[in-house]
Amino acid sequence: MSTIELPAYLKSPGENDYYYGTLRYEPVTNHWVIEGEAAVCQAAKRLFPGADGRSRGIARFKSNKRTNGDLNWLMMRYPLKVIDIEAWEAQFNEAVSYVLRREEIRRGPQKIEPSPLYFNGQLTEFQKEGVAFLCNNAPTLLADDMGLGKTVEALAWIATQNRYPGIIVVPTSVQTQWKKQIEKFIVPQTNPCESALFPDLATQVHIIKGLKPYDLPEANFYIIHYGLLRGWKSELPEYKFEFAVFDEIQELRRTGTEKYSAASLLSESVGNAIGLSGTPVYNQGGEIYNVMNILEYQCLGDWGSFTREWCYGYGEMVVTDPDALGEHLRREGLMLRRTKDQVLTELPAKRRVVQEIDSDEKTFTREMKSVFELIDRYDTISDILEKGRAKREISQEVRQATGIAKAPYVAGFVRMLLEAGEAVVLYGYHHAVYEIWMEELAQFNPVRVTGQETNAQKELAKEAFISGKSNLIIISLRAAAGIDGLQKRSNINVFGELDWSPGIHSQCEDRTHRMGQKDSVLSYYLVCGQGSDEQMMEALGFKTAQFAGIMGEKTESEEDKAIAQVEIGKHLDRVIEKLKRSGTQRGATRRH
Repeated sequence: MSTIELPAYLKSPGENDYYYGTLRYEPVTNHWVIEGEAAVCQAAKRLFPGADGRSRGIARFKSNKRTNGDLNWLMMRYPLKVIDIEAWEAQFNEAVSYVLRREEIRRGPQKIEPSPLYFNGQLTEFQKEGVAFLCNNAPTLLADDMGLGKTVEALAWIATQNRYPGIIVVPTSVQTQWKKQIEKFIVPQTNPCESALFPDLATQVHIIKGLKPYDLPEANFYIIHYGLLRGWKSELPEYKFEFAVFDEIQELRRTGTEKYSAASLLSESVGNAIGLSGTPVYNQGGEIYNVMNILEYQCLGDWGSFTREWCYGYGEMVVTDPDALGEHLRREGLMLRRTKDQVLTELPAKRRVVQEIDSDEKTFTREMKSVFELIDRYDTISDILEKGRAKREISQEVRQATGIAKAPYVAGFVRMLLEAGEAVVLYGYHHAVYEIWMEELAQFNPVRVTGQETNAQKELAKEAFISGKSNLIIISLRAAAGIDGLQKRSNINVFGELDWSPGIHSQCEDRTHRMGQKDSVLSYYLVCGQGSDEQMMEALGFKTAQFAGIMGEKTESEEDKAIAQVEIGKHLDRVIEKLKRSGTQRGATRRH
């Protein structure tokens, strides 16, 4: 028995001599229905955002382990006659157990390791704690820092439950990777009495293809990428999956799309859902509301009340106190976040520096010609929507012009590193920029993972880099999610172009800064004095504060920046010394 004292709001209201109405349970839809006086219905509709019941005297809302405690609290103030007492006691006891277990985890982390009968792998101690958190709190968000093994923790959570089938929603680029991980860690079962698993691995995982629905074959894991959700919007909820995993759930940080709507319906139909993301907030803090709403509908209240209380006003996306919001998510069991420096004390520090480089002024002027034409047209536009589109186009064109103008100088910087024997991960955004880099650095046999390759080509490129066939891999800033293995080959990241989101940069950095990395990861941000770089750097400072606050992290201090500059300086000294020695050796060879 737990020694933790039961919170006051979870104590039984007991018998009363007056009831404000009745409480009944609808098992098919898993809803509670209050029918009674205006006072209790009004309070219920305030307490449970999204409660149905426009008619007077009725309030209808979802039952779950988080809201049932609040329902008990409501009945302490407005006693209700419970119609189905057994249903209420069962679900109320679940709410009590959840609160007690959550408090136990908060006071001293619990650990769960799945049976080797179902799971083929060894978990670290912090990963066992993660599995315990997921088992107790799902639906919830696992927001561990990138590189800490969220995929493995999710599979261990699935194996612990041992209930199938389930669905995993992923970015396009990691479908094959998830299939391989499932086949590696999940032990197929041969006894149909114990499990729905099949002994043949080929039937254990099915990757859903195409937008047009078809009859899904028998499997235990179904994998679908976000781009296909809209086509399967009506069909997937009918399968009643036992679990759902939304990998890189920041894909759903924006509402108003068919993808978001389909994901919401799927998650609601499953109930037992988790999200995985080391960077759930890319820009403004309000994005976390959209992400959490997928996992558990209105767990942060309705959008209006959330923005009024947590942000700068109704409809605003900027969170006023990111630290407080992050603490609330963690305290309520809605999010678990561990960083590398908390759990991997042996992992070397991550260092970054902003390095100013030159750009070709003539090239920039030539590329900006179309921008100036757009600006001239922009001033004549009266339609608000068209003006907005023109403004975004101007921003995109300036950004590309900046990238093209500095591309040869980025290539020169990378060439210096390559000639010194370094293995480099080079990040960019525009295809025109990639082509310049490929041409300028052709002698180093570069490989690439951008938006133009097939999944098979991307896998070949990654393997060529990891195996040492190439010392340079060029990756799109927006294609880095889910790529693993680079940490075995390199500790040098070069950002030849910038993204507007600090979350994207963090995700890219952590392709090399993860479990298995032996050296301090060095990230060079190459910026020039003209074009879009300066404005983007300013914007990133604000956005980093929103991300760091909600995630419970500190922004980089001036001391951290100074240390990074020293470390980067040492690295460049070593690079230059290697080049000098190499030059001396080449000269000696020519003389002889």
